[in-house]
Amino acid sequence: MNIRSLTRGDGVVIGAAVLLLIASFLDIYSIEGAPDSADIPTLWGSGPVVLGVVLAGVIGAALVVVSHAMPQPRKVAGLDLGQFGIAFTVFAAWCALGNIFDPAGAFDNDGGLDTVGAGLGLILALVATLVMAAAAVATPLLPALKGTLVPAARPAAPQPYGGQPQGGYGYPGAQQQPYGGQPGQPGQPGPSFGGQPQPGQPQPGQPQAPQQAQAQPAGDFSPFWFAVPVPRPLFAEDGSPTPIAELAPGTWYLAVEQRGANLVAQTQDGRRGVLQDTSGIQRG
Repeated sequence: MNIRSLTRGDGVVIGAAVLLLIASFLDIYSIEGAPDSADIPTLWGSGPVVLGVVLAGVIGAALVVVSHAMPQPRKVAGLDLGQFGIAFTVFAAWCALGNIFDPAGAFDNDGGLDTVGAGLGLILALVATLVMAAAAVATPLLPALKGTLVPAARPAAPQPYGGQPQGGYGYPGAQQQPYGGQPGQPGQPGPSFGGQPQPGQPQPGQPQAPQQAQAQPAGDFSPFWFAVPVPRPLFAEDGSPTPIAELAPGTWYLAVEQRGANLVAQTQDGRRGVLQDTSGIQRG
């Protein structure tokens, strides 16, 4: 499970579930004329409210969040867990609404009729389940809710793709020595006193060995790290329609080549493929 793949909508669902749990420990009824010492039950004192509102809402929120945190969606009876979670949240909101408008009455000890209404716990439970259901349904539809909940940490500056290890020839910051070495440095050949060349130095008039060709940069493209906002497929470079991998939010990938509007990306296990949808990517 990858918590960095959670969206802002998932954060709203989690917050609504926490509010629902808090509301479950508050009064379920509000009785007019009841003394302060009256023992009014909480939401846990009613079986239908516990099953239809509290547990249904918490289970629905858990299914929605877990389905988004998993790298591959799990399906039950042809439906993924997220769809089951949305159905549970909508059911919980429907039951909470029904309990709000459920008329009830109770007789006090004097034989008079007291008016019974929804308590603070039931009202907060309705608000929590409505927000939860709305966020679960609207997250795939609204770009504001599809944003990443936990931003990925920025990586260190990448080395050029295929570059030499630190300290190697051509590594940025390494001291480049002229061909044949500098005089006076340990381990480097230099001219002897009087100007006589040491063994290994080119003799005047003799053809010198060709120097090693320097690597030329390929075009104006420079490899860079990037992260995707939502899971996106990575297709094979041969144009096959079957994805070879799926890029997950919260993970940095290396872009090694650009082909028009597409990027050739390399995964952490060394696989290369074409990312066709580059909208909204975050550069490192």
